[in-house]
Order: sequence, then structure tokens, then C-alpha cells
Amino acid sequence: MASKSTKFDVKKHVLVPKHSKLSEKDKKRLLEKFNITINELPKINSKDAAIIDMKLKSGDIVRIERPSRTASKAVFYRAVI
Repeated sequence: MASKSTKFDVKKHVLVPKHSKLSEKDKKRLLEKFNITINELPKINSKDAAIIDMKLKSGDIVRIERPSRTASKAVFYRAVI
């Protein structure tokens, strides 16, 4: 049985892709490039285990990089709620 003080860091799990916060400049560039508003992006909760330590706030955008068999990596964006 594991100790109660032992914590599992979900970000180190092999199946959890890389998450990073977009700067305000990159956020603006992304929204303009695709001619969308932040409300049109898929959402991610600020309490999601993969981003909770990043101290994100509502309105931030997270870039998610996943491995892809055909494109080496696939990039996705999520709006923090």
C-alpha cells in the first residue's frame, strides 16, 4: 500500500502530452490566423491535472503537443476556463 504522502506527478506519465501556455502575443496571433475568438476554442479546466501547476487563469490559451504517427507531432489549442 502506498504512503498517503506519496504523490503521482501526472505530467511525467508517458501518455500525457506536453502542455505550455501561450504568450499574449502568440495568443493574439493564433486568434487572428484562424479568424476565431477564444470562445470558439475547445475548453480545458484550470484544475485539469496536466495544467494545475501552471497557475493558469480563465482566458489563457494552452498549446498541447501530441506525438503523431503521420506528422511527427500534432498541435492542439485549448482555452482555459
